[in-house]
Amino acid sequence: MKERILKRFDDEITALERELKTELPKEIQRAREFGDLRENAEYQAAKERQTYVQARIGMLTRRRNEVSLMNLDRVPHDKAGFGSTITLKEPGGGQIVYQLVMPEDADAEKGLISSASPIGRALINKEVGDEVTVTTPAGTRKFEVVTLVTIHDE
Repeated sequence: MKERILKRFDDEITALERELKTELPKEIQRAREFGDLRENAEYQAAKERQTYVQARIGMLTRRRNEVSLMNLDRVPHDKAGFGSTITLKEPGGGQIVYQLVMPEDADAEKGLISSASPIGRALINKEVGDEVTVTTPAGTRKFEVVTLVTIHDE
């Protein structure tokens, strides 16, 4: 999983660097040819995009470095932690499956939740059979951990 995350970071950084070094300079040059830069919307948009891309590359590089330093051996083998897939049973009988992921990978509709989210924090270190109570903006929800597949089991 760590390698997959690092590859995704590397791929996005590579694409953004290509945009920063080849595509944006061409756009800026083309926009300059339109004349007065103070009232040139194309030039302003290209410069804003350039600033955004530089900031995004910096953020991704920092996150990539943080992930590369992660020691996945410290993730528990028998309790929920980063990378775990957890099946929860609601009191009404319905089941929900979540995977604990990095914040930038979170997508609740796909069942990918950040370990920093309220549900994610409530699930950390839980085992099969444990009850989980989560306070959300919509109110308190209760679950039971039915199955657990850790990052080591995949």
